[in-house]
Amino acid sequence: MRLLNVVSSPRGEKSASIAVASAFIAAYGNTVNSVEVDTLNVWEEDLPEFDSDTIGAKYKGVSKDPLDSSELSAWLRIESLVARFREADRIVIGVPMWNFGYPYKLKQLIDLVSQRNKLFTFDGKAYGPMLKIPRALVIHVRGQSDDTVTSIGNPGFKYQADYLAFWLKFIGVEDVKSLVIEHTWDARAPETIERGKAEAIALASAF
Repeated sequence: MRLLNVVSSPRGEKSASIAVASAFIAAYGNTVNSVEVDTLNVWEEDLPEFDSDTIGAKYKGVSKDPLDSSELSAWLRIESLVARFREADRIVIGVPMWNFGYPYKLKQLIDLVSQRNKLFTFDGKAYGPMLKIPRALVIHVRGQSDDTVTSIGNPGFKYQADYLAFWLKFIGVEDVKSLVIEHTWDARAPETIERGKAEAIALASAF
């Protein structure tokens, strides 16, 4: 069993999302015979920029034109990241909320690996997933909650989770579980983080 653990917080031991994900992974390791954890930390990984070389390689791949050396170097780095998703049997992603979204490095990773004929297909009419992963867990950590938001028309925070669930299903994850831990900036933080760990551990047996 190979579990891809995507870390999107740069806070290390101070990170609530890392703490909850670690509790889940430890518990999951006790439920199966053998788990190989591949940790992809977007802050420590040498992610290529999605610059002119990278996007040039993308479009040349579509048109089947030869890549120059810079484009080839960027594309090989993308393929190495894609391989880690394709080799995974399960996925865990810890996601702190940043400015009502997610860390930009996580979006960079998504932009890099979401390539046609790598993680999805497109025949000109319809998209299709290329992965066959039964389950993923996304741990959403938020400093506050949306239950106190009263402004008219505010959509709340659910859209953040909806996007990541959509993307995971788009590339081929059948069942996406979401675990939300809120109030991690105030006096309730120690209690909510411990409760989040307990909820994560409870999810491990059916993962």
